[in-house]
Amino acid sequence: MDKFKQLESFVSVAKLGSLSAAARAEGIAPAMMGRRLDALEARLGTRLLLRSTRRLLLTDAGQALLEEAQRILSDLHDTEARITQGSITPAGHLRISAPRIFGRVCVAPLVPQFTRHHPQITVALDLSDRKVDVTAERYDCAIRLDSPESTAPQSVTIAESRRIVVAAPAYLQAHGTPDGLEDLQKHNCLSVAGHGHGTSWVFRHKGRAREVQVGSDLASNDEAVLLNWALAGCGLLRCHDWEARDALEQGRLVSVLDDYAPAAERIHAVTPEQKYLPPRLQTFLDLLRQHCGQAR
Repeated sequence: MDKFKQLESFVSVAKLGSLSAAARAEGIAPAMMGRRLDALEARLGTRLLLRSTRRLLLTDAGQALLEEAQRILSDLHDTEARITQGSITPAGHLRISAPRIFGRVCVAPLVPQFTRHHPQITVALDLSDRKVDVTAERYDCAIRLDSPESTAPQSVTIAESRRIVVAAPAYLQAHGTPDGLEDLQKHNCLSVAGHGHGTSWVFRHKGRAREVQVGSDLASNDEAVLLNWALAGCGLLRCHDWEARDALEQGRLVSVLDDYAPAAERIHAVTPEQKYLPPRLQTFLDLLRQHCGQAR
């Protein structure tokens, strides 16, 4: 009898709590499940389970084996995934969480291209600024923007994200280009709704963070609206570089105060704990990394 099948059956019974539940999950008769466990106990020469008509308990040996068996089976699964990664066509369902703006600007535009090249993959993209629990909520990955010092149990670095200050050429022509942080007091600095006057922008000067109070007569809780106002020449806007990328390349916006840019944030994908990523996820992250790299 397959030793791995015996271990799989033992783990299933231990986790589900009964022979009948484990047998139903696999679609076999309870008697077959019982024979596998008997064979495993006979091979190891020890009792693993204490069975009665009402309950099932692990012995000390059974508890020790359960921990090791789960690790062994997980390693086997990971090894098989790694070996077959380069030889199988990526397929399956891909569930991704991403921050609203980054997802809308950088992730969503890639999905049609991705599914055209990989028709056996389906994608569900959830845009939310909430930090989801990728394991409990069954996501393949969650894209996050965090400080370089932030850590996650398992994450894959995608790129860096920088905060920049931009304005339309017409605005700068009419109001002048700020040369230093003190010049911000003379400018209309578009802000996030709820902050309005007294909003602070953080910069980096001479190796240290510096907070500057700025004022504005326009505020919105939507980053796309703020970007449109900046394009219309309404003021200076502090945003991520990837938000303004197209407008910068087209000359519709100009970045200012680049020497005072704060430390870059890290764009990374948090995944459930596993040694090797499923091919469908690895393929998508490779595309996202390539796209973000080309945008720099």
